[in-house]
Amino acid sequence: MKLINKYILSALVMGVCLFAFSSCSDDEFTPTIFPDESEEVVPGSATYKFDKWLKQTYLDVYNLDFRYKMQDVGTNMNYNLVPADFRKAQDLALLAEYLWFDVYKDVVNPEFLKLYGPRIIHLIGSPAYNPSSGTMILGLAEGGIKVSLFRVNELDVNDFDQLNEFYFKTMHHEFSHILHQTKTYPAKFNTISVGKYDGSNWQDRQEGVVLSCGFVTNYASSAFREDFAEIIANYIVKTDAQWERFYELAGRGWATPSGDDPNAVYYCYYYYKDNKVDEENKQYFSEDNNYVDYVTPNGDTVKVFSNKVTSEFYRGEAPYTQDAENPEKYHDAKNRPVDESGFLLDERGNKIAIPVFAYPVEDKDGIDGVAALKEKIQIAREWLRDSFGVDLDKLREEVQKRQVNYDIVELRKQIDNVQ
Repeated sequence: MKLINKYILSALVMGVCLFAFSSCSDDEFTPTIFPDESEEVVPGSATYKFDKWLKQTYLDVYNLDFRYKMQDVGTNMNYNLVPADFRKAQDLALLAEYLWFDVYKDVVNPEFLKLYGPRIIHLIGSPAYNPSSGTMILGLAEGGIKVSLFRVNELDVNDFDQLNEFYFKTMHHEFSHILHQTKTYPAKFNTISVGKYDGSNWQDRQEGVVLSCGFVTNYASSAFREDFAEIIANYIVKTDAQWERFYELAGRGWATPSGDDPNAVYYCYYYYKDNKVDEENKQYFSEDNNYVDYVTPNGDTVKVFSNKVTSEFYRGEAPYTQDAENPEKYHDAKNRPVDESGFLLDERGNKIAIPVFAYPVEDKDGIDGVAALKEKIQIAREWLRDSFGVDLDKLREEVQKRQVNYDIVELRKQIDNVQ
């Protein structure tokens, strides 16, 4: 479990395509592909309203069986899984309609997801953990027919960043797999970051490193097809501010710490403590490029990394003198306030921390990370337009608008008002 916790955010497995895909677009659309007896809606049952809403919303319209009652035969028995919470399942079903199905209906056309959408959505309460790699699976697209969504019991309807990261990015990722198995994306995409993919250790790669190589996430760096699905999914759900941050990190160089430390990581910049440029004092950070002017106790103005300071502090100049009128206060030889140990104090009485000085790393990975990301988006944009008549930017615009304006209380009334 320790290993899993270490990688839980960096190792979000957004999709595994398990079977060969056969195009849904050639199927004749009928009221349902499922036998009537398989989805019996029982009036008066505790789940009646939700079951009827699911039938009316998904089954009758999209030939889609929305399964919120976990079916063990529909899961991998190697994982320890739990069913989805009933209320969480309702909320995810409502949000999926509003932020996914209705978006395609309004932006593309009402028939699009009838032709290309999945035929089964299966909700599972917990993630599926891979202890050997320290990763967790959030979604599976199986044979272009079924999409499984995990971690439903941790759904937070009031946090759209969490909704995007764990659910809707997954949905768009898995749907991208379905689409690109219907009509293959251009081979040129696979050449942009060639030589930088790592199918075995992608979960160990840090954000700054993969972005500088042209991958939007570490999982995108695992394989060509995952890279393609990730660029589409992240482009759709991530905000302009989040993409600005991606580009800023992608434009940096990065350094690799030496040694055999199992906790060693890769970052986009490194910093030297006390402005001493040597290996012993080198420290690593991957925060945003946040520099501020810092005035040292000696009056020098330097640019430092604003939210990183060392655990060391400035000392005053000896001798240190105790204040005769206030024995709790001390001063150094230059009459500056210090504590009883001689550390300089600021106007609030706090020790003054020595700042971390920043030095950029030369970008030697051979890839223009920003240009690579933009080229991948452009390929995806043209492919969706030419293959399916989908305007990626309009799709994104609608998702961006909806994800900050939904009212879950109003959405829940759809189910509450079912007769």
